[in-house]
Amino acid sequence: MTADDSFDRLDDDDYPAYTMGRAAAMLGTTQSFLRSIGEARLVTPLRSDGGHRRYSRYQLRIAARARELVDQGTPIEAACRIIILEDQLEEAQRINAEYRRAAEATPTAAG
Repeated sequence: MTADDSFDRLDDDDYPAYTMGRAAAMLGTTQSFLRSIGEARLVTPLRSDGGHRRYSRYQLRIAARARELVDQGTPIEAACRIIILEDQLEEAQRINAEYRRAAEATPTAAG
């Protein structure tokens, strides 16, 4: 990958551009917190060639939501489960909306 390719990918929400230290600083949390949500399988950071965790902007948004819940007093395991369920609900609603649009676009046979 060339330097130009790497620069272009910075706009990609899934590009693992942030080290664990940078991610923790951006979120105002600890590296331990990031490891905890990784252990809970809320986010799975990619690993650099040297084995260091790297986070994408998408993963940082998820981590920020987890931190918000934990800051409100929710145990970390419960916070991770809540976020997973919220994500599943959002996906189900998106699929339902697609089905609705497809059904509305399909002409029905008038009898």
